[in-house]
Amino acid sequence: MLGTDFRTGSPNWLDLGSPDTGAAAAFYRAVFGWDFASAGPEAGGYGFFQQNGRTVAALGPLTEEGADPAWTVYFQSGDVRATADTVLRAGGKIRVAPMDVMGEGWLAQFTDPQGARFACWQPGKTGGLEVASAENSLVWVELHVPDPAAALVFYGRVFGWRSAEMETPGMTYRVLSTADGDQQGTSFGGVAPQGEGAGGASNVLPRWVPYFHVADADATVAAVEGAGGVVLMPAANVPDVGRIAWAADPAGAVFAVLRPDPRM
Repeated sequence: MLGTDFRTGSPNWLDLGSPDTGAAAAFYRAVFGWDFASAGPEAGGYGFFQQNGRTVAALGPLTEEGADPAWTVYFQSGDVRATADTVLRAGGKIRVAPMDVMGEGWLAQFTDPQGARFACWQPGKTGGLEVASAENSLVWVELHVPDPAAALVFYGRVFGWRSAEMETPGMTYRVLSTADGDQQGTSFGGVAPQGEGAGGASNVLPRWVPYFHVADADATVAAVEGAGGVVLMPAANVPDVGRIAWAADPAGAVFAVLRPDPRM
């Protein structure tokens, strides 16, 4: 599971692009109990979702023309400019060129060869998320693409990720871990074939989906519906993983929740 001892390739930041940041802040407060703290007038409406004063994610207005509301997963890079070069050589695209964010760090945003969007954060004064894997914080990230094997090649070139296959009913799931450290201990996400599981409709685009740790997946699903969101997959048990559900906020941004198996 995720921690905040970030390594190269670890998920270290997460933000939501929304057409109505006020409505988004109200929705996620109702679902996860998060507070919203503005980053200041110079940040253009960007700010931080917090839990007990510690940052668990971020929120900002949509800035790309034609962009859909969505969560963006950032992965740690020691040099985002070098990472951008590697992304291009590996067949990906740059959506937002490497840029300094007011001394807090450097970011860049990309699209992988199959169309899934992701980003990188090179820490400066801000190292990354302050909470992970605790209740109501990021616990896992998952990539859904048509060709998981090709995705492993691409991200392996960019971040050096390792993978391990796990057989699940009807598909092979690939568990991802960083390039160094104990492979199981540094696992942070997985890759699933597009069209499998939640959000499996044929018109769904390739994407990264964040999972948030919750104490009760069924209660969270009820909170999503009560706050105006949509349940895409009702809570269900996954052997040796836990109880999961998929949802979309009122603007359409997709996320998932997980009550981990206590034996894991």
